[in-house]
Amino acid sequence: MAGGHDKIETNVGLLVILVIIVISVGGLVEILPLFFQKSTTEPVAGLKPYSALALEGRDIYVREGCYVCHSQMIRPFRAETERYGHYSVAGEFVYDRPFQWGSKRTGPDLARVGGRYSDDWQRAHLINARDVVPESIMPGYPWLARNALDPSLIQRKLRVLRHLGAPYSDDDIANAPKELEGKTEMDAMVTYLQGLGTAIKTRR
Repeated sequence: MAGGHDKIETNVGLLVILVIIVISVGGLVEILPLFFQKSTTEPVAGLKPYSALALEGRDIYVREGCYVCHSQMIRPFRAETERYGHYSVAGEFVYDRPFQWGSKRTGPDLARVGGRYSDDWQRAHLINARDVVPESIMPGYPWLARNALDPSLIQRKLRVLRHLGAPYSDDDIANAPKELEGKTEMDAMVTYLQGLGTAIKTRR
């Protein structure tokens, strides 16, 4: 047995092959079952796909790089749940493509920010964060209030998401451009933020 062990340790090629096999088997054992568990593949009760306006807000959130400083995933630790609310569960993100979990918290986690502040607070915070949080280092996004939404791509976005499993109806897609009429990027961003984490009630 010792001789076999020495052979593996001294043969780099064999060692690499065996390490790859072990990692692959371990990965399959850990990951494959998740594709068949309802808790990871089905939406939580009350979860709805993004409205057209919220979807535009999500895309603006991505465009402006908000995910670089804000995560959207609360870990199941007391320090996290006491501050942010109920820990995140997989069923909350089944309509997120791409998900915005993130891994950096220069700013606070936003997974349960929906409904925590008023629309007016969110607008003021996005225009100049220090007006409402004096110690904030977040940059301002005043142009969001000036930029009108472009509805030309929204129906295509909804069709693609429906193809990927989001339950958008024909009426949802047909009415999407009208939902964006007269709205600004600020309206879209606030709508997106106000919906985050509301499928599961926030613990206060």
